[in-house]
Amino acid sequence: MKYYVYVIQSEKDGSLYKGLTNNLERRLKQHNQNKSQSTKGKSPYRLVYFEECLDRIEARIKEKYFKSGVGREFLKRTLKI
Repeated sequence: MKYYVYVIQSEKDGSLYKGLTNNLERRLKQHNQNKSQSTKGKSPYRLVYFEECLDRIEARIKEKYFKSGVGREFLKRTLKI
């Protein structure tokens, strides 16, 4: 099964959220319907970055990287934030 690591941005306040899923479309819909406790109240969201991973383990490693200082810098440069 394919997994994805993704970054969404709140259109309300510009904040970024990093996560992983095996279904990007469904997960974005959940965030925008305020069904995720961690992003509730900041919707709508838009997908700004994602990477396909071979498995959940690889996706989790990349998610942790994006949440680190080095990973946040990578996203700033890549997304030009």
